[in-house]
Amino acid sequence: MESARIPVGRTEAPDYLVEVRPGLLGDLGDALARHGIRSRVIVCSTPTVWRVVAPQLPPPLRISDPILLPDGERYKGLSAVSRTYDALVRAGADRGTTVVAIGGGVLGDTAGFAAATFLRGLPLVHVPTTLLAQVDSAIGGKVGVNHALGKNLIGAFHPPRAVLVDPDVLATLPRREFRAGLYEVVKYAVIASRPLFDLLAGRLREVFARTPDVLVPVIAECCGIKARVVTADERETGLRRILNFGHTIGHAIEAVTRYRRFRHGEAVALGMVAAAHLAARRGRLAATDRDALASLVTAMGPLPPAADLNGGDLLDAIRRDKKVVDGQLHFVLPDALGVVNVVTDVTEGELARALADIGVRTSR
Repeated sequence: MESARIPVGRTEAPDYLVEVRPGLLGDLGDALARHGIRSRVIVCSTPTVWRVVAPQLPPPLRISDPILLPDGERYKGLSAVSRTYDALVRAGADRGTTVVAIGGGVLGDTAGFAAATFLRGLPLVHVPTTLLAQVDSAIGGKVGVNHALGKNLIGAFHPPRAVLVDPDVLATLPRREFRAGLYEVVKYAVIASRPLFDLLAGRLREVFARTPDVLVPVIAECCGIKARVVTADERETGLRRILNFGHTIGHAIEAVTRYRRFRHGEAVALGMVAAAHLAARRGRLAATDRDALASLVTAMGPLPPAADLNGGDLLDAIRRDKKVVDGQLHFVLPDALGVVNVVTDVTEGELARALADIGVRTSR
């Protein structure tokens, strides 16, 4: 597979496309035009990403004056959004200006939230540069920032006009960042595709080598899974909740460590393993599938230690999770590799036991 074009359906606006194509960055101006973006654009990026991608862009974009925001989950807050507003005002942005977010998930979420709220909404295009953003965060229209007490508590739905994915840019991604994105690929495998899980387990070396004939289909399949889920449930009232597999505990881990120790995907990896243990203990998931998931996560590389985390603090963070609705926590449990369901009856005792399964201290 050399390229893919994946439609994402919307209920109240035109559909948009996720375009996956190696070398797309060098053709970005024409790509924007193909997706109907012909007016003024303002690029948002980070200093690190801009140094890498700017030489690959066509001249009009390469010589543009981008809005550069600090990278890292700890900077994903309202202060970065305010900086973006200031820059948009200074640049004279109006409602015909399109924000082009070139960067990872943090940059896309932050710039996307600024685009959603400046002048009550500017057009947005995502050009994700990390694996995690390419397969997950850039697709589906969720934008937002963190609060000190919880992950992504401040946000909006603001679907992009297009998502333009160039797998070639992943060649410069540090191994840890690439691995963090792979954990989200594992998530998609567990929720919807046993064949994808088997591919990862069987060809992990080639995936890490970023071999194009392996990596492009993996990215396209993840994008296709998310597109189908989002098309069926744009506002996360039902089916879309399955995309939160591993995220309830993962978000809590990020919050209690102040977004400094764990990459997002790393925290999600621990959350997936904990959820698998919980599901197996309930008799929903075969022990062989639980062990296969845990083995794949282990084979992908080391995770930051969780032994010094406090289970009580994590449970407090879970209570504040945005997936709590009317006091009920919606928790995603696997029934098999490729099949998950959302339940609302997970107890704190079960959560504490699952946290202990991943090495977390469960006493205050």
